[in-house]
Amino acid sequence: MIKSSSLFVAVVIFFLAATSVASASQPSVYRVTDYGARADPKTDSTSALSDAWRKACSDPRPSVVYVPHGRFHVRNLGFEGPCRSKDILVRIDGTLVAPSDYSVIGNAKNWILFHDVDGVRISGGILDGQGTGLWSCKLDGRKDCPTGAMNSKNVEIDGLTSINSQKFHIAVTGCQNVNLRDITVAALGTSPNTDGIHIEKSTLVSVLNSTISTGDDCISMGPGARNVWIERVACGPGHGISIGSLGWKFQEPGVQNVTVKRVHFTLHRDD
Repeated sequence: MIKSSSLFVAVVIFFLAATSVASASQPSVYRVTDYGARADPKTDSTSALSDAWRKACSDPRPSVVYVPHGRFHVRNLGFEGPCRSKDILVRIDGTLVAPSDYSVIGNAKNWILFHDVDGVRISGGILDGQGTGLWSCKLDGRKDCPTGAMNSKNVEIDGLTSINSQKFHIAVTGCQNVNLRDITVAALGTSPNTDGIHIEKSTLVSVLNSTISTGDDCISMGPGARNVWIERVACGPGHGISIGSLGWKFQEPGVQNVTVKRVHFTLHRDD
């Protein structure tokens, strides 16, 4: 009897310990709808996403910022680090929509910015830059057209779709260890300066298993791009994969060690 009781106690203790470990390993989930985000065109969900990010960033445990299905309208959005956790997932099941007035983004020079973060993964979802107004401005030859870009550091981006960006869809600047895979970029072939992925002043950047259709370079590399690996990418329409905009500054860093494998080009333009 004593033996049976001892065994029962041991089993209970083991079960409680296992439950405790399992609970400790579960990430904290911060749903943007809990902070006021609404999937309707009248609601500005910028503050809600910012608040959810700040909570995740200040949490020492693994964390998830979750955007559910629906179209969420956001202005300029900054995900600032450093964070206490180096395991943060930004999971997007819906669509983030930029303001249709391009001057709102242009005045801030970017729409979505990840800055000084380490160990962040962005997964899924659609970014709709609503860039048609800016494209028309540029095609009309006006000089006051604002621009926008996304800047990422030490992150993994997978399964993301970016459509109708006002300028570069994804910009990787001053970064290290950035992995992009299963990315889809789509913009009209006539959209100006809408590079799919732009890389500069960064090292150890990979672009894998992606489809890029745009009005400019599918992938462009500028000063200081080093150790770049591009593989299994479908490019077109667009201007292909380019290295350019070099030599504008004295002692400017060059582009080094770029590998391109198994890339399919269609409707390639060089103008």
